[in-house]
Parts: sequence; structure tokens; C-alpha cells
Amino acid sequence: MAEISRGVVTLTINPAVDASTSVKKMMPFTKMRCAQARRDPGGGGINVARVLKRLGIEASAIYPAGGATGKLLGTLIEREGVQGVPVPAQNETREDLTVFDEATRQQYRFVFPGAPLGDVEWQECLESVARIRPRPAFVIASGSLPAGVPDDFYGRVAQASKVHSKVIVDTSGPFLQAALQQGVYLIKPNLREFQELAGITASNDAALIEAGRRLIDRGQVEVIALSMGPDGALLITRDLAMRANGLPIEPVSVSGAGDSFLGAMVWSLCNDGSLETALRYGVAGGSAALLSPGTDLCRPQDMHRLVAEVTVRPIVSRAALAGPVHE
Repeated sequence: MAEISRGVVTLTINPAVDASTSVKKMMPFTKMRCAQARRDPGGGGINVARVLKRLGIEASAIYPAGGATGKLLGTLIEREGVQGVPVPAQNETREDLTVFDEATRQQYRFVFPGAPLGDVEWQECLESVARIRPRPAFVIASGSLPAGVPDDFYGRVAQASKVHSKVIVDTSGPFLQAALQQGVYLIKPNLREFQELAGITASNDAALIEAGRRLIDRGQVEVIALSMGPDGALLITRDLAMRANGLPIEPVSVSGAGDSFLGAMVWSLCNDGSLETALRYGVAGGSAALLSPGTDLCRPQDMHRLVAEVTVRPIVSRAALAGPVHE
């Protein structure tokens, strides 16, 4: 196994080659002439590693790869300067497609199911994380699970990594629930994913904070970064809650905004350590991704320009609610 850089390691169990193009107008039963296709390495953890590399942090990406598409994925990852750690897989790695309609300025995303992984293959991905030396500061497991991988896979990642590293999980549904059973440092659901996780329908800040703290009080997670699209983001810890405003941006693409949000947050945590600063950069990074075509993710210059427009305000502090301390 290749030596992995200390700092950040990502795990993408369901990677893809992301192809993107545009057409003059989407029309049924018509041969539509497309612009030259662009191909990027894709999948949650790989995208986070791409963002971190652009921002100056060496991140290593563990991922299964099979067939000709898997080889192309490795080439694209290498081209981005990310240290890839491929795990050989028998089945062909998937390729997804994003098409931009120039007439309506709407984006269409065609996401194919990931190729099934055998027991030996997904176990090797898990063992690759456990073998990391020296231990990284962060282990980021992100994305959906393909067929053949057990629902508690991210829980196993957390169990293997949390003693030595801060574990961040970005997924949803039963995959996220399984990770929380083991306890993680940070999760980054969107509003719908968080409502499903917490079993609530409310979307006001007070209800979201209360639901988040139930998870935190059970020891399942330390930090919840709740991304809310154009409404900004909400960050919840045991004692603090912070709200960041959204930015009024007309999106060129919505692909990879969540991964850019998370990558920018982790970059900030590595450099500053402040959750407030990380939230500001997370919103700036996610917003910057909206300005990039196809699956290009956020550009550093856009993120650094937009961060000045993000404001963060505290909502509530448990210490404040308890009242002043009298000596």
C-alpha cells in the first residue's frame, strides 16, 4: 500500500467518473448535439480531497476501482494532484453524466448505480483505512454505498478510526445512522437528510438545534454542520449554535456544492481550528461551487472572495441559558 500523507484521508466506497456537457436545448426524441465533454474524478470523498488539494492541504483518497473506467478515474485523480490509493475491484467503476440546458439554464444529473463490491473488496477498503500510518488528523467517509456493502460500513469505519482521528461522515439514511451508533466527530447533512435522521418535519432553527442536541447528548456526534442551500447553514454543538447566511448566487451548476462545503470546512479546521471560521468558509466554498461549470467544484479564488460576504451569528448558548454564575 502506498504511504499516505499525514493530515486528511478520505474514503469513497462508491466513486465515479463524472462526465459533463451542455446542449442548446433539451428535447425528447431528438439527436442533441453536445459540447465537448469534460470528465472529472467523482464521489464524495474524492471530491473533498480535490477541494483540499486546491486549497493547499495534501489529502489522500482511498477508493475501489475496476475496469477501464476505474483506470481513467485513477488518471484523473493523479492529474488533480491528489494521492490516490485505489483498491482493485472486479466490476467496472461507474460513470455519471451531467447535462446543462443552455436555453433554460437548468442542469440535469444522471446518476447510475455503483457497481457491486464483493466482500473481499469492501473489506480491503476498510482495512486500508485501519492501516494508515501515521494516523491522520481527519478521516472523511463520504457518499452512498454500492450493492454488496453492508449498511453499517461507515459505522465500521468510525470504529476503526475514531481512537486516533476525527471521523467525519457525509452520507444519509441508514448508512448515517449506523455511523452515529459508533460516534463520530462531524456530520454534514442537508435539511431533508437531517429531518429524516432526527424524525422531525420542522425547519425552524430552534427545532433543528433541539433535535441536533439530542444526537449530541447521546454521544453520537460532536458537531453538526447542517447545509441549507440558499438559506445558508446551521452549526450545532453541545453548547453553541451558529447561523450563517446564504449568498444570492445564480448557479451555473449545483454538482459538488456539498462536497465543496465540507472540503472548505475541513481546510479551515486544519488551519484555524475555529468552528465559526470553518462555517464561514464552508458556506463560501459551497457557494463558490455554484459558479463552476459541470463537476469542477469550487475554485479557491471564488471561495476567498465570497467568504467576506458570509456572516455568522450565534443563536444560543447553553451556558447563557443557564444564567450568570454567582460566586
